[in-house]
Amino acid sequence: MSLREEVLEIAQKAKASISALSLLPTEIKNKTLKEMAKVLRDNGDYLQEENTEDIKIAKEGNFSSAFIDRLRINEKRIAEMAKSLEEIAQLPDPVGEVIDTWKRPNGLIIAQMRVPIGVIGIIYEARPNVTSDCIGLCLKSGNSVVLRGGSEAINSNRAIFNLLQKVALQNGIPEGAIQMIPTTDRKAVEILLGLNNYIDLIIPRGGESLIREVTKRSKIPVIKHYKGVCHIFVDESADLNMAVKVCFNAKVQRPATCNAMETMLVHKDIAEKFLPLIAREFKKAGVKIKGCKRTKKILKDIELAKEKDFYTEWLDLILSVKIVNNIDEAIAHIAQYGTQHSDAIITEDKRNAFRFLREVDSAAVYVNASTRLTDGYQFGLGAEMGVSTERIHCRGPMGLRELTTYKYIVLGNGQIRK
Repeated sequence: MSLREEVLEIAQKAKASISALSLLPTEIKNKTLKEMAKVLRDNGDYLQEENTEDIKIAKEGNFSSAFIDRLRINEKRIAEMAKSLEEIAQLPDPVGEVIDTWKRPNGLIIAQMRVPIGVIGIIYEARPNVTSDCIGLCLKSGNSVVLRGGSEAINSNRAIFNLLQKVALQNGIPEGAIQMIPTTDRKAVEILLGLNNYIDLIIPRGGESLIREVTKRSKIPVIKHYKGVCHIFVDESADLNMAVKVCFNAKVQRPATCNAMETMLVHKDIAEKFLPLIAREFKKAGVKIKGCKRTKKILKDIELAKEKDFYTEWLDLILSVKIVNNIDEAIAHIAQYGTQHSDAIITEDKRNAFRFLREVDSAAVYVNASTRLTDGYQFGLGAEMGVSTERIHCRGPMGLRELTTYKYIVLGNGQIRK
């Protein structure tokens, strides 16, 4: 069988499973999800052994420490994957939910009902937890899923997939509902992106280059975000202890993620007091600061930032810093350099807080909280298929509801059009 025939067969099986999958009782889906969580916990050693092979290859390939961190599976992350599946099981089933109902003057009752999107293709890099999260979310929302992970995580992804697919089949989930393209050949992605008769939606998760390539080649609708240049603006009225805590978390807690802070904006009236406080904490954590001229006058040992630095998604312990004159300048900076992902203000001024919420046009906008919270699990969605900065269909973390569309259901008693 050729590669094209292999990928086509996978897509055809996924398409064929949609009808049965969309009609599965909620109890069966929840039971399956809970058993999937248990099998991950029970096979932690096996998962870590397979992951060790991927880590070894990544180190031999001189991948960055941030990349290896995204790739790594440990006891904590296995527990998080399992808990996400259990959280998804506890959430309301969106399939069949009636969103809105109204009655027309002629007596027609019209409603919108949630239905699955259909077959969803996931193209992703590095993070093995994407495998379990996407399987869980697609199962609960009644969608078939075709997974295509990167070669750098092939052993980890296969191990997770094999465990979860076995549980699914044991519970009567249609065979084609959960599938993974087994090859690391990049041509498989190109083939998949052309199967618009079988795949309804593509969601790429990975670096900007991957997402742009997928968007360029796909004949199928793509939901995406290219990168996350996230900002935190420390306003003049900010509680400085809170600001230190939040900014440190947003940059350091996991710098290789798309929701990590990449630029910190500081009001001129508090810069001389705040910057030395946060710089001291950043220095302990190994953060390299690139600041504007005004910032460098206060923090003399930092590197002077260039224009391009403010457009950069570092995905590392590097931070761009700029002192601004007021909230107007902060909002304008975010509009120019941001990517409409996640941005925050630290302030005690309610007027500035609401103005920031209203005027900053990002998928997630925060007051007095870390941008690292832009995550399906943190938002109570169980997990996420990714974060979208698109304006059509969904925006922000994509949970169960974002994996459905709707149909109209119309109840009549003989009405006709005159």
